Amino acid sequence: MNKIAVLSEPTEIPEAVTARQPVLSVAKGSKIYGGVHAIEEVDFDLYPGEVHALVGENGAGKSTLCKAIAGAIRLTSGTYCVDGKPVDFQSPRDALAAGICMVYQETSLVPNMTAAQNIELGNEKLLTRFRTLNIQAQQRLQSLNFHIDPTTPVAILGTAKRQMVEIARAIYNKARIIIFDEPTASLTPEEIVHFFNLVRDLRSRGVAIIYISHALEESLQISDRITVLRDGKLVITAKTADMTREKLVRYMVGRDITQTYYAKGRDGKRRHHGTEKVLTVENVTMGLVVKNMSFSVYAGEVVGIAGLIGSGRTEIAKIIYGALKRNLINGGMIYLRGKPIRYRVPKQAINDGIGYITEDRKLNGYFETMRIDDNVYVSKLATRLGWSFLVSRLKRSKLANYWVERLKIAALQRKARIVELSGGNQQKVTIAKSLAQDPSIIIFDEPTRGVDVGTIPEIHAQIRRLAEEGKAVVVISSYLPEILAVSDRILVARLGRIVAEFDAATATEDKIMYAAIH
Repeated sequence: MNKIAVLSEPTEIPEAVTARQPVLSVAKGSKIYGGVHAIEEVDFDLYPGEVHALVGENGAGKSTLCKAIAGAIRLTSGTYCVDGKPVDFQSPRDALAAGICMVYQETSLVPNMTAAQNIELGNEKLLTRFRTLNIQAQQRLQSLNFHIDPTTPVAILGTAKRQMVEIARAIYNKARIIIFDEPTASLTPEEIVHFFNLVRDLRSRGVAIIYISHALEESLQISDRITVLRDGKLVITAKTADMTREKLVRYMVGRDITQTYYAKGRDGKRRHHGTEKVLTVENVTMGLVVKNMSFSVYAGEVVGIAGLIGSGRTEIAKIIYGALKRNLINGGMIYLRGKPIRYRVPKQAINDGIGYITEDRKLNGYFETMRIDDNVYVSKLATRLGWSFLVSRLKRSKLANYWVERLKIAALQRKARIVELSGGNQQKVTIAKSLAQDPSIIIFDEPTRGVDVGTIPEIHAQIRRLAEEGKAVVVISSYLPEILAVSDRILVARLGRIVAEFDAATATEDKIMYAAIH
């Protein structure tokens, strides 16, 4: 699906933005980790009733700056003021008391609590009736046009609905400053429109908003001003009306970047898939989510699967990989090179050469307290030949070095824990973990979600390189330009079925969206 939602009305800078007194200001803010500046002498200000977009590549310092503002970390040096008065938050609770709330890209909800309990978290009364709590949460969610059962445990909610609960909690806390970190990354186009309406409503009430997004078009549409960070330093702050996407990209990466190349050969002609059919899915069914889904994948091609959230795209990938089970009776068939397969656990799929790169890297993509080398090493241990790495430090080191160089993972941070890396480097580690297992069939689920514009072409190039090496590649993505950029064939999923197939040479966003909706 197309992730770019069009606003129903042009963005105008409210009069409050021109107020003399900023609601928030940061002066010479710096944060150092292990002798390296995450941000260095950054100046930033925010006015009441303003949407201020903060953009930059992964690792530019956007999240570090915002975490400092939200009290999650403390600056190494520099000062920041709220309403003109210096503050020094010791914890996020202090920031929340001052009216500052951050909605994180990777949600900070408690998984074993319900949506209603998470919204109320931190504001619980001594005696609370669950019925009253659920009714109040339902009213808040409905007022935001979020369709979520408040009694549902967060652990079983999808990524998009978790994001909605985060937003509802921020609104409930009556924050004067709300920081949105990639708020639309998991939302459908309709949900994005609702979210933009919510942002406009908050702005009209004088709420100041910091908006972090890798979707530059969104930042240009919804913001009043834009600040660009690069390598932890402030590059420019300007009115959105004076910026274009091309200007933003140049400020972000310090150069003009070429667009990700499409699935064409050097002669400019669209590539054709091979003749070896390596994976066949026939009438696979799983409950009400996947219904008689059928398709095939050939060696040496990239098959893109498009569709709205809930269309069964991710579920069919997990069924193939053994992470979900299809119906035992009338569940259909899956063939690997003509041989029927039904995996009980993903390790069996790994041993047969199937790799799956998850859409939710934080939940099950990596071990966040381990280093890059250790993540790649542990992944290799899951293969049949993994035992040899137990006794060979040389093999272990060579394996990690190869993938760090091939995927251009930040080598200077090799000793850092994964949780300390930028989102783009975390995604590269997630990809490296799967590719280190040397699969012949690789399924990418949202491969560039939360990845900056400079890293996206690198990941796309790796996907094409895998196909050129003779591997079969499946790419599941909600972003139609990505599907069109890397695919040889495009399948469209709707309501648990494959409803259309296009050759990428003739496919368009309009055709794909029409098939996904109608």
